[in-house]
Amino acid sequence: MILPFQNIFVAGKDNSAIIAEWALSELINHPNVMKKAIAEIDNVVGKNRLLQESDIPNFPYLQAAVKETLRLHPPVPMIPRKSTEDRVVAGYHIQANTTIFINVWALGRDPNHWENPLAFRP
Repeated sequence: MILPFQNIFVAGKDNSAIIAEWALSELINHPNVMKKAIAEIDNVVGKNRLLQESDIPNFPYLQAAVKETLRLHPPVPMIPRKSTEDRVVAGYHIQANTTIFINVWALGRDPNHWENPLAFRP
């Protein structure tokens, strides 16, 4: 169930298609990453056929680039969840059935969890 104030967090964002634009912009701004991704595609697919969905497991570097794009540019900055049981988180008591928001944007940039959190490093 989406509450009216949740629209503030999710309605103003573009849809997931914007991720492709972010990925391309990161690749353009990091030509060394682009070269590695192109080399991986050429090694697996070659230049004589189109990439197929079944090829995706053979592209670990390209998958890492996509995941890194999603880390830096999540399609939705906050994800609503409902707690299933009483818990204490960071000294705060969260009752069961409480709506909480996970700040995905901040998690992807937290220097406590990422070395150089603003860098694009697949």
